[in-house]
Amino acid sequence: MQTQSNKIDFKGQNIYVGFDVHLKSWTVTIMTEKLTHRTFTQPPKPEALYQYLRKTFPGGAYHSAYEAGFCGYWIHNKLVKFGVNSIVVNPADIPTTGKEKVMKTDLRDSVKIARSLRNGDLKPIHVPSLTTLEDRGLVRTRATLVKDLSRYKHRIKSFLHFRGIELPEAFSQSKTYWSNRFTKWLEDLEITEPSGKASLNALLEQSKHLRAAVLLVTRQIRDLSKTDRYKMQQVLLCSIPGIGILTAMTILTEIETINRFANLDQLCGFIGLVPSTNSTGDHEIVGEITPRGHSILRTAIIESAWMAARLDPALNKCYHDYCRRMEPNKAIIRIARKLTSRIMFVLKNNQPYVCSVIK
Repeated sequence: MQTQSNKIDFKGQNIYVGFDVHLKSWTVTIMTEKLTHRTFTQPPKPEALYQYLRKTFPGGAYHSAYEAGFCGYWIHNKLVKFGVNSIVVNPADIPTTGKEKVMKTDLRDSVKIARSLRNGDLKPIHVPSLTTLEDRGLVRTRATLVKDLSRYKHRIKSFLHFRGIELPEAFSQSKTYWSNRFTKWLEDLEITEPSGKASLNALLEQSKHLRAAVLLVTRQIRDLSKTDRYKMQQVLLCSIPGIGILTAMTILTEIETINRFANLDQLCGFIGLVPSTNSTGDHEIVGEITPRGHSILRTAIIESAWMAARLDPALNKCYHDYCRRMEPNKAIIRIARKLTSRIMFVLKNNQPYVCSVIK
């Protein structure tokens, strides 16, 4: 005798979830292969989303996507542990209509992500390992501390200029700024009012604290570069003129693995060293480098390119050739691309770079 079963099974069916992430809540849109199930707001917890999917679509194959942003990758990692086929996408890669651009809401964003996921229009970005993320965090922390230290140095200089205090001749050169002698001079500087002296002392204390923090983190990064995880690749990168340990560690922690990129164009596109183009008919306009890219890597490589243009004979010649027909700031972008080619070569082939000899 047959009995009626009330058990629902979505085995073999794909369930698509797009959600817009915020600090206090997520806006979630769920779609099946044929229709839109619902859009709702939930607490910012992957567990709550997974429990809803299991309860509503038991046995289904769950696919989810969200935009890369402030929340990082912990949501992705948790969803993957639950068995969800999760991806993280670049917001600029999500197909968007003109109406969605001018009428942007959390609801529309979640619908857009779910729809694009179901249509197969989303390309996931690379999700680094937890170890790489933590190592990257250390390198980025140093960069943040350096920026903070620079701000306090500018504040101290503004303090002096505002009061008409001139620097002694011994500190007139920029290379003598912020030496121990210069700091001692600032500490001994006489200010007419006690409140003014208190302000200067507060700025000095913060700058000394930040300077110590930068030195500590720099030592930790150097120690990290000597570990088995980074030592060989760091040595290879440092064989390229213009690249030191800190730049090498920035490259290694931001890229994680060079094998992500099939060719130089892909790597340069990721960094942001490709020009923007606008072509129509027989006319093609090549503009400035695209604003899209990896700002941290682009800054590090362009700064290294200035040094490499002086130290590498081949790059030095190329730079001067470029400068005959364009501005130096544009020429250095082309040198940065050549430097990126050298970076890719040494990492792909595990060979140190050998400078070309100009005869």
